[in-house]
Amino acid sequence: MTASAGRPRRIEDYALLSSTESAALVHRNGTIEWLCLPSFDSEAIFAALLGTPEHGAWDLGPRDPRARLSRRYLPDTMILETTIETNSGKAVVCDFMPVPVRDGTHELIRIVRGVEGRVEMSTQLRLRFNYGAWKPWVERKEGAIYAVAGPDAVRLSSTIDLTNADFSTQAQFTVTEGQTVTATLEYYPSHIKPPIPRDPVSLLRHTQAVWQTWAKQGSYRGPYGDMVSRSLLTLKALTYAPTGGIVAAPTTSLPEKPGGVRNWDYRFCWLRDAVLTIYALTASGYHEEAGAWRWWLMRATAGAPEELQIMYGLRGERRLTEITLDHLPGFADSRPVRIGNAAHDQLQLDVYGAVLGAFDAARRGGLADMDVVWPVQRAIAKNLLELWRQPDSGIWEVRGPVRHFVYSKVMCWFAFDRMVASAEDFALDGPVEDWRAARDAIHAEICEKGFDTASNSFVQYYGADRVDAALLQLPTLGFLPPDDPRMLGTIERVERELLKDGVVYRYRTDEGDVDGLPGDEGAFLACSFWLCDAYALSGRVQDARDLFERLLTYGNDLGLFAEEYDPKAGCLLGNFPQAFSHFALINSAHTLAGLESGVAGHLADDGPDRSE
Repeated sequence: MTASAGRPRRIEDYALLSSTESAALVHRNGTIEWLCLPSFDSEAIFAALLGTPEHGAWDLGPRDPRARLSRRYLPDTMILETTIETNSGKAVVCDFMPVPVRDGTHELIRIVRGVEGRVEMSTQLRLRFNYGAWKPWVERKEGAIYAVAGPDAVRLSSTIDLTNADFSTQAQFTVTEGQTVTATLEYYPSHIKPPIPRDPVSLLRHTQAVWQTWAKQGSYRGPYGDMVSRSLLTLKALTYAPTGGIVAAPTTSLPEKPGGVRNWDYRFCWLRDAVLTIYALTASGYHEEAGAWRWWLMRATAGAPEELQIMYGLRGERRLTEITLDHLPGFADSRPVRIGNAAHDQLQLDVYGAVLGAFDAARRGGLADMDVVWPVQRAIAKNLLELWRQPDSGIWEVRGPVRHFVYSKVMCWFAFDRMVASAEDFALDGPVEDWRAARDAIHAEICEKGFDTASNSFVQYYGADRVDAALLQLPTLGFLPPDDPRMLGTIERVERELLKDGVVYRYRTDEGDVDGLPGDEGAFLACSFWLCDAYALSGRVQDARDLFERLLTYGNDLGLFAEEYDPKAGCLLGNFPQAFSHFALINSAHTLAGLESGVAGHLADDGPDRSE
């Protein structure tokens, strides 16, 4: 059985497994089509997601093609449970990745348990290292299957007999009521001796306890609690535990338009996520994770705070060279398949506000040792005093001309606003008057050059005749009151130009050279949640609730969201699952919950009055 059998693959067909160091994607039919080990950004050993089963996959499912399959996550975990029902019986498959406890060794475990009668099963494992390009050297010894390719090695141990044929490992077996079959795939560096295998059933119990203990720490008690909890679990699953960095997505090159070229590698950490991630985590009670993200942020930026990149590797790496993998045909024939990301060397001024705003939010959230971060903040702000006047590539990393993007300028304003507020509220030293002067100058320039009087709306960049959905965040950032006529006009223009079929697009791609790329894309889910926030803060509470509840239906059956959504085809688009979408969901839920409790606000509640 393969994911290509039957109807065409859809991004929402997949489930995420995570060890908080690496990840796998499992198709609803039981095929693991994506697995990067030992970390999120490693070369895939299963790459069928971007090609065919011959590029690496692990099938496990019923032999009966008429079998009925259903799936869920075990409550408050990232353990996937798939129930198989046939005319002869019922079985359950548990797929999970334990948190690594031994240096260099990582496990992916599949457990099949007979529930009723008997179910005939089959499995086929195709190991293909280096994104499906290399077939490993395979041998059987010590009752297991060993495969080696260069620096990487895996061992497959199972309670059933396995055979090797045609560069794959296969088996057919029957599971009966009360019977348990296990299979463990272990990754380890090829130059070391693999450790003694751990018991899969004990690891299942331990992994379940680890996830459920973590989930209980959450403090969110508002409406839509199940979806918020699932999004928080997803953010935890996308966290690289050794450093605290949160990967934007565990995949590369899932298309923003099937058959198109908007295919990017998202297995890195974006600075633009910083302030909203800190807010989502601290507001939900996860101070340890917020603190770890804060320290990752400091380490990544501290080496050269005067030269911020827009993204870094999981460990703070700066060199993220982009290349294409021409041997892979891509998901839904979407080429090129890319690894690395050339946008890492763009100038994007919004990241300065994201970083300085994140440190301010961390300080206000009560995270410890924030005095250590203040010198880094001052160095970043010093550089921004000169940089903010330059054009940039904007939050959306356009590969067209640099421009004076309004949202970028707003985030420069936000950077200085947060520096002034931090210095004043926490008695910190710094050139506060310089920051205050820059903040006020930026605000005045934006209102003069970034606002179109004719449409009563802010625009995408100075002199533009188009709008950008990122502008919906201006009230959240405290740039203007949410009921300011200019903000109400901006919301109305976003509704006219970017709100289509119930979801919000980032900007229009059908008018000239906007982003330097051909074709179009789906609606950006985070932007849709931003409209929900704008509605809520401006008093359109019912509109906010209606939109939020509609957006919740665009996740898959497991509560996972991709980057984008195609309302006409009714499918998810882009890399999956996407951290940006999930923390936008969390923050919108907090906004709506705040309205009910009377404490709704924005990220700069103590900021100056900007109604004039």
